[in-house]
Amino acid sequence: MRLFRLPFFAGLMYPRALLRLKTDKRELVLTFDDSPDPESTPQVLRVLDDHHVRAVFFCTGRNAEKYPELMSLIRSKGHFTGNHGYDHINGLKNPLKDYVENVSRAGGFTSQEIFRPPYGRMRLSQYRELAKRYRIVLWDLMPYDFDRQMGKDKCLNVLKKKLRPGSVIVLHDTPSSLLLSFLDELLSYAEKNGYSFVNNI
Repeated sequence: MRLFRLPFFAGLMYPRALLRLKTDKRELVLTFDDSPDPESTPQVLRVLDDHHVRAVFFCTGRNAEKYPELMSLIRSKGHFTGNHGYDHINGLKNPLKDYVENVSRAGGFTSQEIFRPPYGRMRLSQYRELAKRYRIVLWDLMPYDFDRQMGKDKCLNVLKKKLRPGSVIVLHDTPSSLLLSFLDELLSYAEKNGYSFVNNI
């Protein structure tokens, strides 16, 4: 079963985490996980430029360290970068100390202000510790663009059907993602329906 939205209890478990903006305005937050990538990131940036959209790129420390020029390019275009851990590890499978150290290691390359847990999974102890230092950002809407079995049309239809004011959308900036097959159309649809994108989270 695919959960295109996080279950309601995620907000209860992680009360200070951002899942959705508290607004009635037709504002959206567009985010990308697993950046940067030398193949997909430049293409994503070009599409965003075409639509004058600013986004948040949650970058792994390993990729950020490997591709500093891409990190500079992302930031130079007015996008924000967030911390997605150094090695994209699952919090439920790692002890508190190792998990926090992995996030801290990534901080110098990505962000020391905002963090998104890989897979959206972390223990309560990890959340409590990291929430002391970071704004934890989860999401309101994910179309499973990393799963090629979804197909472009299904991903796009999920987004069109479920967009709402304040939605934090998560997509995946990797060559294997379906993202680039529908990103331009998604941004055009949002604009035509009166939505704007903000990244000051």
